[in-house]
Amino acid sequence: MYSFEPTDEQKMLIDAVRRYAISDLRPAAREADEESDLPQNIVEKGWELGLVQASVPEDFGGFGEYSALTGVLAMEEMAWGDLAGALAVMAPAAFALPILLAGSPEQKEKYLAPLVEAEWKPYTAALLENRFDFDPQDLTTTAKQVGEGYVLDGEKVYVPYADRARLMVVYARLGDTTQGFIVPGDAEGLEIGERQPLMGIRALPVYTVNFKNVKVPAEVRLGGPEGHDINRILESAWVGQAALAVGLSRAAFEYSRDYAKEREVFGVKVAQKQAIAFMLAEMATEIESIRLLTWEAAWALDNQKPEARKLAYLALSGAMDMAMMVTDRAVQILGGHGYIREHPVEMWMRNGRGIASFTGLALV
Repeated sequence: MYSFEPTDEQKMLIDAVRRYAISDLRPAAREADEESDLPQNIVEKGWELGLVQASVPEDFGGFGEYSALTGVLAMEEMAWGDLAGALAVMAPAAFALPILLAGSPEQKEKYLAPLVEAEWKPYTAALLENRFDFDPQDLTTTAKQVGEGYVLDGEKVYVPYADRARLMVVYARLGDTTQGFIVPGDAEGLEIGERQPLMGIRALPVYTVNFKNVKVPAEVRLGGPEGHDINRILESAWVGQAALAVGLSRAAFEYSRDYAKEREVFGVKVAQKQAIAFMLAEMATEIESIRLLTWEAAWALDNQKPEARKLAYLALSGAMDMAMMVTDRAVQILGGHGYIREHPVEMWMRNGRGIASFTGLALV
């Protein structure tokens, strides 16, 4: 059975992330959303917390060991500060963690140390495609073996920092399986499209990326000649998304709760109205339920339990609905104030709508 008590190391890390969320991410979130730009110094400061570095063993340049549970605890706190900021800081994790989870020893040695030993760098991943029936197990982007290498063709969307990416993990269909390939951002035939304007997480720069006859050598196939199983990477992404949803929802709940306790309407505190009290109670219940399910899923992943995949999927499925319910109700509780930019709940509702679309952007 998993424990509800974080280790001393986890407590120290979470405290550091919480301070960063309070002092840096939350104050910058509104302007970053309005300007569609997150100051780089804030991203750098978040990277210096060492979340990715703490997941990488010393043999590959890090100073810890991989733990999905530690990851979800940190991601929740960071998303409480700002969802776009959390995704920006952790963008290199979408490159590093698949290599850590599924890469060959040679790939881990070659790619992980340069990433974790220095400042934040624009490493990223390309998984999502512009299809209403998108399925990571049935991609339209293809990889064909030609000679001693592979040729990639297709289009990806929502690729963070693609315009300046040094390297990216690109997922493509090879035969009947999905495989990752480590591709330079300046590879011949790789074309970066326009930045995609989004309804939410507007401070995170995401782009379309086209692959037209992009040739890569055999050694960049994730896992080596035999490839890898993408399921472990997807499961990590699912619990990461769920943790982000919990952090965002906590922010919306706490803000609307405090507003309702302070705001008076016809001489009565808003929180004393039965309909509002019921809303707040349901919001709190849903957040705690998904939070515990996310923790359990992460624990199961760390301990390689057979039910880990099911728990990770259930956590994400519940988190998607929970985030929309909580953020929508936060707007309702504030009434007319919920719809104006003076308060952050309308931004959080827009951000919450994107939780269902983040697969591959957030790994823990």
